[in-house]
Formats: sequence, structure tokens, C-alpha cells
Amino acid sequence: MDNTHRTMANEAASLPENEGAARTLNFLEEIIEADLAAGKYKSILTRFPPEPNGYLHVGHAKSICLNFGLAKRYGGKTNLRFDDTNPAKEETEYVDSIKEDVRWLGFEWANEFYASDYFDQLYEWACVLIKKGLAYVDDQSQEEIRRTRGTVMQPGVNSPFRNRSIEENADLFRRMRAGEFPDGAKVLRAKIDMAHPNMLMRDPLMYRIIHTGHHRTGNRWCIYPMYDYAHGESDSIENITHSICTLEFDVHRPLYDWFIEKLEIFPSRQYEFARLNLTYTVMSKRKLLELVKNKYVAGWDDPRMPTICGMRRRGYTPESIRLFAEKVGVAKRDNVIDLSLLEWCVREDLNKRANRYMAVLDPLKVVITNYPEGATEEMEAVNNPEDENAGKRRIPFSREIYIEREDFMENPPKKYFRLSPGNEVRLRYAYIIKCEEVVKDAAGNITELHCTYDPGTRSGSGNGRQVKGTVHWVSAAHAGCAEVRLFDRLFTEARMDNIPEDKDYKDFINAGSLRTVTAFIEPALKALPHLAHVQFERLGYFTVDADAMPGKPVFNRTVTLKDTWAKVAGK
Repeated sequence: MDNTHRTMANEAASLPENEGAARTLNFLEEIIEADLAAGKYKSILTRFPPEPNGYLHVGHAKSICLNFGLAKRYGGKTNLRFDDTNPAKEETEYVDSIKEDVRWLGFEWANEFYASDYFDQLYEWACVLIKKGLAYVDDQSQEEIRRTRGTVMQPGVNSPFRNRSIEENADLFRRMRAGEFPDGAKVLRAKIDMAHPNMLMRDPLMYRIIHTGHHRTGNRWCIYPMYDYAHGESDSIENITHSICTLEFDVHRPLYDWFIEKLEIFPSRQYEFARLNLTYTVMSKRKLLELVKNKYVAGWDDPRMPTICGMRRRGYTPESIRLFAEKVGVAKRDNVIDLSLLEWCVREDLNKRANRYMAVLDPLKVVITNYPEGATEEMEAVNNPEDENAGKRRIPFSREIYIEREDFMENPPKKYFRLSPGNEVRLRYAYIIKCEEVVKDAAGNITELHCTYDPGTRSGSGNGRQVKGTVHWVSAAHAGCAEVRLFDRLFTEARMDNIPEDKDYKDFINAGSLRTVTAFIEPALKALPHLAHVQFERLGYFTVDADAMPGKPVFNRTVTLKDTWAKVAGK
């Protein structure tokens, strides 16, 4: 385990003891409090500006929690603004999914805006920059522009079209908008400095030609603004006080400021925080799209995906994700967060809300030979020991039951306290049983166990006899069948952000990331609603999947009761 993983594992382990510790301000809160104290703003206004070209993932969830959380903390508001400036990749489907995810996380935006709302204003401002001699139309190809931009150590080369007259640039830009030129024939560039040490300031692109229908504006436009041109101006139009971006945009900030300064518009300010990097995970939209399109996963909402919809389907709760964002905090430097912290957060939440039930995933039949044939009785079980209002339920018990195969061992080692020949265990909520006989098939495989029970040891009877082992079970005569999907990490490599250049990230896909079994479940589990959260006692937390139908329950494993992966990985 490297230092990053060790630090996060230690933090997760110590969280319960530290929850009461005094909270310190992060650097963004310090900035906001200083601005408010100085009277710079009467109230703050933040924004969450996703591009609708894919589904949101857990990294976006952190940004959502931060932007909405800061505004709420300081009595401000947050806008939801869609950065829809690239019609070739954007769809209404993604817009709808983003709105659903934000609301599911527990937030509501003050205003819903789109960059496309501002296309007319952005065009007019581009014309202003042309008239000021600060923008020009370039006929060079994308490859020529890339080649002449220079390197970190070498300045770029001025475009041969850089000194076009203001009148010619204005005319060409108008004709670009009118659709006279094909895709790629011309671009509009800002005229800044081709020798600037920040390569993004070397005459950056402002507009390109794309003859593609837009999901909102249709075919009204065939030129579209670049992100670096549209973003700051959109913030300014909305009077955003604190434009909070991830750290990779820090080199974009001088350009953000340059456009605002030259246009003399509302001075929105950009601030950067460290993006979320999570072990055993990729969060590149390009890679996530490739996983979906090439069917490495079942879709954007595959429970192995880090998408918010995938996490929701797997059984993560909004509360657990908000807790995770809070525990990760706000940093100025990129780091890698151990996935075990996210899993700790969902365990913490589900432990409080999930009712307990019994299910057997790898069944071994047990016949209680001295129990009356055909008899049935009901055992009383506590639904959730963490919630006294959850009540109790009745569980049927009969002569034949199923236990987990791993809860029996024919030749056990010392200090093995589960079932073995001649050994006793307690059945959860029921009786103490003793293994008397092991039944095998012709191939020597164990098919069932014959046991006896002690009638005086029923749970709650007051009998003082104790045994060291307790196992869960379901009555064979009353059990239902369920499909149970056992999910694990999608990748085998922890540092997916740091794999060798000669390797493909898909080489590290975990072949065991999904295992499906048919389980026996107690009757109360047969008809739970979609997304109901439960704990299968001794096994983990599970959630009812969208594929479940009446008579055909399907459960997804959200997380195990303990972090078993660390043991497997040798951490």
C-alpha cells in the first residue's frame, strides 16, 4: 500500500472517532468568507456547468456537492448550466440524466441555463473583439494551427492570416455564420501572443464551423464557440461570483480573465480545486463511453460503473455520496482517494437504514432429523438493531433448511466454530443444532447434512446453554429463489491513472467483477420495491435491481460487510 492508500485507509478507519472534531475552513470557504466580509458581494452565486455529452460520474458528484453545498452554507444560490457548445457529441438524453442525478443527490438549482441561451450574445461579443483588433479569422487547418503553436520551450509562429484587416475579419466571420464555408475551412482566433509562456494564450480558438444540428437550436447556427471562450462569458452573464473548477483548468484561468477584461463585463472569478481520482476506477468520459459502446459493461447504469446512475442502481444512497464528498474534502493538489473510503461511507449509511434479512447464496441442505415432519413454527427476528422503529418480523422454520456451504467443514482446523461433524452451532433466531451425518453423492460431493436440534434452546427461551458459532439459514419449504449479482471492482489495478504507456487500460478489467448466483431467500424478501436497501445477514448490503419482476426478485450486492478486497490484494 503506497502512502496515499495508507493515509486514506487510516482516515476511513478513524472517521467515527473524529466526527465530533472541530471543523476547519477549506481554502474556498476562506475566500468566500473574506469576499463577504469585505462587502465584495452581497451573496454568492455558484454554478454547476456539465457538458451534456455523457452521464455524470462520482467525480461530478463531488463537484455538485461542493458548488451546491458552498452556496447553501453561505445563503447563496447555484445555477445549473449546460455547456452545450459541441452539437456533434451532445444529446437531450444526457441533459435529462444530469438533471435526474443532481436532484437525486438532494440538490435543486436556482436557474436552469444553457450556453446555447447565450449564442447571440457570444457572437456579438466576438464581433466586439474583432472590431478591437483582438480577434481574427484564420484559414489554416487544425493540423497547421497545432504545428505552428510551438512548444513549452519554443514560441509559436504567427498565422499568415493574423494581420487581416478588421473589415475583412468582420466580413469573413459574418459569412462563417451564414454558412458559406465547410467544416474546418476557417476558425476565429483571439489575437493575444504567440510567444506567451502559457500555450493556451497563443491565439486560442474562439469559434469553429460545425454543420450539425444542435439539440436545442436546431440548424440555426453552424459556428459554435469553444469552451474557453464561452465559459467565462457565460459566468459573467449570470453574475457568477465564484466559478469553481477542477485543477486542470488552472492554466485556463488567464484566458478566462483575458476575455472578461477585454470585453469589460462582469468580473466573474475562477477558482480551482483538486479533481477526484479514485482507485480501481477510470473517470474519463471517453473511456467510459468506450466501455459502454464495446459492451465491456451492460450500459451507463451498469452497477460496476462510477456513473451516478450506476452507483444508484448498485445501491449507493445520496447520503453516502454526500458523506464521501465531505470526507474527501477540498484540496489544492491532486491526490488519489482509496475506494475503501467510498465503501465505508455507504456501509455507514446502510447500517442505519437497511433492514436485516437472511439469504443463502451457496446453499447446503440440512435435514433436522428429530424435528417433526410437516411441522412449521415462526421465529421472531429484529429488523434493524440500529433502528428501534423498524420493528420485528416472523421467519418460518421447518425440518429442512439451507445454510451456506462455507458454514460447514468436514475436517475443520482448530478454533473452527461453525458446523462440522459432531459439532454444534446456533441457527440465528432459532435453535442449536448438531451435525450427526454427512451425506455424499457417488462422486464424493457433500449433498446434505443430517442434524439434530435441542428443543430447549429456542432463541428467547431463556435457556442458558451457549455455543460459539452462529449461522444464518432459510427454511427450504418457504424459501424463494432470487438472482443475486455479486459485483466487485471493475479493474484489478489500483492506480488506473498511472498505468504504463505500453499498456491499455482495458487490459486491467477484472474478469471477476460480476458473478451471478441463484440464492434462497426468506419470504419477506420476495416482493420488495425497486431500489430497496437490505442487509443479507453476515453477507453484505444488497439492493433490489430494476430487472426484478413479480416472482423473480433480483438483488445487487452494494458492498460487503467488511473490506475483503484489501485481503485479496495483499494490502
